[in-house]
Amino acid sequence: MFPDYIQLYFTNHQDLLYGITLILDLSFTILMYRFFGQKGLLACIVLSILLANLQGPKLTVILGMQTSLGVIFYSSIFFATDLLSEKFGKKAADNAVMMGFSISIIILVMLSISLLFLPSTQGNQTFSTEVHQSFVRILDFTPRFIFGSLLAYFISQRFDVWCFHRIKTWTNGKHLWLRNNLSTIASQTIDTSIYSLVVWWGVVDFNTAIQLGLAKMIFKVAIAAFDTPFIYWARSWKIN
Repeated sequence: MFPDYIQLYFTNHQDLLYGITLILDLSFTILMYRFFGQKGLLACIVLSILLANLQGPKLTVILGMQTSLGVIFYSSIFFATDLLSEKFGKKAADNAVMMGFSISIIILVMLSISLLFLPSTQGNQTFSTEVHQSFVRILDFTPRFIFGSLLAYFISQRFDVWCFHRIKTWTNGKHLWLRNNLSTIASQTIDTSIYSLVVWWGVVDFNTAIQLGLAKMIFKVAIAAFDTPFIYWARSWKIN
């Protein structure tokens, strides 16, 4: 998709690429909100769930730490949920969480069904087989991964909405930065703990599972702090 010189440049500047990807992801979210309001945020939650599931297995090294590319897109779900909470209330955010949970199940079921279809034996069989194997490699989720992902998403997202509005009540609607960061960091901690223990513990030893979780947490906390100006910017718009 990109010219060779761009690919070569970012091959040697992976940290910069990560930052640009994060800025683009948050920018696209607030642009969707700007043009489509509440429906735009719901669409972004669905899109981020899909991207996080597809790119979750892709591991990369940023700032010397191994992390999943899906962390960016998964973290933006919390950003969109917090913006929904701030602008449209707790009920709208809770509905978005339940919709996201339902969509996660549908995505997993339909992608799993797609693996049951055999590659074409007509025409270019080699191409069909290679594409099929690529799909199997990315989409062949284990039951442990499915359970861990869904459980972590459901509990952490429900907690995020509850915590956001609890802090909003305590501060009388002031200090958006506080509720945005604290609710996201707390819920991301829950999410990472559940995911690391359910998905990784037993596959790797306990200490390694914790180390993998801590690396992800560092990025998630940084993203939570980074998205604060974006949520202030979006809150200032008069959108129904």
